[in-house]
Amino acid sequence: MDTIASFDGTPIAYTVSGHGAPVLLLHGFAADHHANWVTPGIVNALTGAERQVIATDARGHGRSGKPHDPASYDGDSMVLDAQAVLDHLGVTEVDVVGYSMGAMVAARLVSVDPRARSVVLGGVGGNLMPPTPAEGRPRIADAFEADDPTTIDDATARAFRAFAEATGADRLALAAIERSTSLRYRVDFAAITVPALVLVGDTDTLVGSPQNLAERLADARVVVVPGDHLTAMFAPEFAPAIEEFLDQLDDDADADADIVRALDHRDEG
Repeated sequence: MDTIASFDGTPIAYTVSGHGAPVLLLHGFAADHHANWVTPGIVNALTGAERQVIATDARGHGRSGKPHDPASYDGDSMVLDAQAVLDHLGVTEVDVVGYSMGAMVAARLVSVDPRARSVVLGGVGGNLMPPTPAEGRPRIADAFEADDPTTIDDATARAFRAFAEATGADRLALAAIERSTSLRYRVDFAAITVPALVLVGDTDTLVGSPQNLAERLADARVVVVPGDHLTAMFAPEFAPAIEEFLDQLDDDADADADIVRALDHRDEG
């Protein structure tokens, strides 16, 4: 992976694969780009469809910098990180694909960045807020910081701790994210004007209604695949749903270009 210094100097790791129209992949909490996108075969599927895949490790994750200060994650720091990578690569138009935490970042990114052509919101629903209630976040942060996991009484907090250990994540960085404001900023749904795909697992009980989320957006469709929050991206239908969505956008763009050429030819005549 390559690394750039983001707006505040935090190193952000990213990788670029394939050739074609750029697609930016933003992963979920306590994972990294490899676990979320490479292992399930999504990167290979998109590069095989002649797209250039840009995948980042979010701050606090993977090979990116992992500050332990909650202030390092406040506000739209992860949005700014993604923009820094796009700036560095000279990207002028991009399709944005996010999962869970990455979908929350993607929604805020496409609402402010004119380079976004579309967005895929995976593993989210409802109002695009985190599945854990605000009052539960300190308990999860405490669980990440606990020296002895057997002392964790809260079942949800234990599950988050176990997942972090399974992925080899930096627990103190994850605790800092939980104590920050990074995922508690409400999305400006009216500002999301690009075509959107809401993509969720049929047994994902951690998110709200995908239909309710789609109804908040100007141009959105819903696809439900087999799986829960941790397995939906492994469903055989997951990657093809993204490919079909992006292919339809390409077809629509080609049709629009044909109309413009026809009108120009008529005017010349």
